[in-house]
Amino acid sequence: MSEDFDKLAAEAAALLQLCRARGVLLATAESCTGGLIAALLTETPGSSDVFERGFVTYSNAAKTEMLGVPAKLIARHGAVSEEVARAMASGALAHSRADIAVAVTGVAGPDGGSEAKPVGLVHFGTAWRDRAAIHSEQRLGDIGRRSIRLAAVREAFRLVRVLVKRMENPVG
Repeated sequence: MSEDFDKLAAEAAALLQLCRARGVLLATAESCTGGLIAALLTETPGSSDVFERGFVTYSNAAKTEMLGVPAKLIARHGAVSEEVARAMASGALAHSRADIAVAVTGVAGPDGGSEAKPVGLVHFGTAWRDRAAIHSEQRLGDIGRRSIRLAAVREAFRLVRVLVKRMENPVG
C-alpha cells in the first residue's frame, strides 16, 4: 500500500496546488473511504490553506447528523446511492466554508454487497457553491477492499480536478 499511498499523496499535492492557484477551498464527505481522502490531502504540508474540512460519515446516523442527509432519503435509496452521494456533497458544502465538496459512499467489501449493490459499487457526489451536485458511479468489482478504497480516492481526486476546471470555464 505504501507505493500506492505515495502515488496518491503526489496526486493530492498536485490537486491542492491546482485548488490553491484558483483560490478554491475543498471539503470531503467520506463513507467507504473512511477518511482516506482527507488523510492523503493532509499528507501535504500547508494543505490547510486549501483543505477546509473533512467529514467521515461511515454510519447512516452520521450522514444525517453531520451532513443533514435526510434519513428518509437513505431509507428510500440506501446509503450507497446516487441520491445519498449528492446529498452528502451538498451537506458538506452547507456545513463548511468550502467552495467544492466531494463525497463518496460505496461497498468496499468483502461483505455487505447484494445483487443490486455488489461489492465494488461506489457512488460519488460533487458540488460547488451555487451549482447542483454532479454524480459519478464506479463498478469496480470485487477487487479487494484496499483496491476499492484506493480507486475511490483516485476517482474523487479526478472529479475535483474536473470541477475546478469547470469553475474556471463554466461552459466546458
